[in-house]
Amino acid sequence: MIRRYVYETLHPEIYHGYGKKPPFFEGWYYKLINADQSARLAVIPGIFRTMDSRNDHAFIQVLDGMTGQATYHEYPVSAFQADEERFDVRVGRSRFRIDGLTLDIDDDQLRLCGELRFHEGESWPVRLLRPGNMGPFAWLPFLECYHGILSFDHRVQGTLEINGRHVDFDDGHGYLEKDWGQAFPSAYVWMQTNHFHTPTTSLTGSIAMVPSIGRIFRGFSVGFYHHRRLHAFATYTHAVTEKLAITDDHVFWNVRDRRHRIELMAERAAGGLLKAPIRTEMHKRVDETLQASVHVRFVTLNGDLIYEGTGRSAGLEVHGDLDTLLNAK
Repeated sequence: MIRRYVYETLHPEIYHGYGKKPPFFEGWYYKLINADQSARLAVIPGIFRTMDSRNDHAFIQVLDGMTGQATYHEYPVSAFQADEERFDVRVGRSRFRIDGLTLDIDDDQLRLCGELRFHEGESWPVRLLRPGNMGPFAWLPFLECYHGILSFDHRVQGTLEINGRHVDFDDGHGYLEKDWGQAFPSAYVWMQTNHFHTPTTSLTGSIAMVPSIGRIFRGFSVGFYHHRRLHAFATYTHAVTEKLAITDDHVFWNVRDRRHRIELMAERAAGGLLKAPIRTEMHKRVDETLQASVHVRFVTLNGDLIYEGTGRSAGLEVHGDLDTLLNAK
């Protein structure tokens, strides 16, 4: 069991549910944007298990980022298969991997079929003491939710049929992350974009209330990937949030460490409702958009400008007890 735990921690991309007691969920988040950004999809395969096995099921969620339409496709647990050693997951007739996906969804909600291939992706580095974006916290066995960044930005090739319409994704861009554990945080902000004016530049960041032993604290991580170098700001790197403010139209978030400051201004936009895990059910409650934008200003503490630009087709979620999130330390 210890060997398996070590292997899973050092391979955040693979399925972590073998041997886990419920409640447990795991989901992979594929963001798919075609070349002219006229088609924007989030595809989320996963599995959900509770103490009441009658609620156990596999699923594929799909968000059309242009219309805000979200569909939830439920499957029996027997329709979920995952390789124990590598990231290779099947839900029904659909298959999901690090280098692509094959979709075959055809029901009264949606027809979504086709194959996409991914190239030139880079994950958050996995090292022994910092296995991914959670850093040393990834080794803790009692956290409510775990998070992994599997690809900041990759090229997409292929075509999807969406309700009879063939959509070309050649030379598009994708992003891939995942979550697993018992439930989503009670409050969080998440943002992501890889559509800047400079190629390969990508931003992903999340700040959330994190239950730990005897207390709840505000944890965060921000990854700014630019010129094939990752600039990481996180709770475990001793970075600090200087400002977090949320209005009806924007999210303002400034973070600094000993050398740099990153200033983020996300412009909110309409989205669709996705289901997210609580301990007893997949509850329809999370508003996600793929039409936000995030302005990034990255500077040294002396004020020297390293990068400034705006990422489009941004994913953004603002959810939960925001007063607690804003006032926590």
